[in-house]
Amino acid sequence: MADETATGVTIRPDVKGFLDYLNAAGTPPMSTLTPAMARQGFLMMSSVAERAPLDLPVIRDLVAPGAAGDIALRLYDSRDTRAPGPAVVFFHGGGFVIGDLATHQAFCTEIASALDLPVIAVDYRLAPEHPFPAAPDDCEAAARWIATSPDAIGRTITGLIPMGDSAGGNLAIVVTQAVGARPAAVPVILQVPLYPLTDDRPDHASHRQFCEGFMLNADSMAWFARCYAATPGDPRAYPLYNDHAHTPPTVLVTAGLDPIRDSGRVYGAELVLAGVNVTFLEFAGTIHGFAQLRKAIPSTHDDCLTIFAAIRRHLEHG
Repeated sequence: MADETATGVTIRPDVKGFLDYLNAAGTPPMSTLTPAMARQGFLMMSSVAERAPLDLPVIRDLVAPGAAGDIALRLYDSRDTRAPGPAVVFFHGGGFVIGDLATHQAFCTEIASALDLPVIAVDYRLAPEHPFPAAPDDCEAAARWIATSPDAIGRTITGLIPMGDSAGGNLAIVVTQAVGARPAAVPVILQVPLYPLTDDRPDHASHRQFCEGFMLNADSMAWFARCYAATPGDPRAYPLYNDHAHTPPTVLVTAGLDPIRDSGRVYGAELVLAGVNVTFLEFAGTIHGFAQLRKAIPSTHDDCLTIFAAIRRHLEHG
């Protein structure tokens, strides 16, 4: 049974309980923290709000070359060995400033188990130490390396599935567009952006409605934007502004109570207008970042299972 907020918005009981706890905790604004403090806080929240990682037979660190140095990767697989096939290339969220391989380990093990595919997570450089375009540079370089490195990975990858949450959803789209414009050794066969930022418009209704009290707030978003220092209108920062004619099949996810919900919605509309095969999933009554909150908000685990089922349908039926 869902509750109603004072503004008439539907909110799930477990989401409301988590937000009530969070809003009463008196956490200092993101803008008052150093990047190191914010990263540690995100890691701590992940350790208590997220489910435990699954025990997989393969969890192994890799290194890909990048223009600015080595890029750390982590391979997850539910099988010791497997025949040639596609792999998920996962980009973590965190506003391009926080998050790493550790914060998303549990979710990556869940993806690998649910999809029965190898998952390769990318530890791209973070702002403000490495502002735009460091993150998309690293993510694109990593994806291209994954497509050509069967010996290092121990698997022959025949297709790429860029996937990520929040900032990582943005990066998944950017990598898909880059590989579409200049093909890699293997194609992108499906992209899976979860509650992505796709544009720099300040006037979305969801931003006005949910920018306070729903975890991701206006202060945090402004701080992330200042740190990332993206070029306004640049499609490598805001992929809505790129061409969508050659976009592969897409599973696009938004959250109903997310201030950047409408950024995902307008991107989905552009894909539909371009004739892309899109499965659009908007989960009502929940918040931005829900895939990292499956212990604190148990209903979101079912949302993730729905996402995985949609991915499997695309892979099985095209």
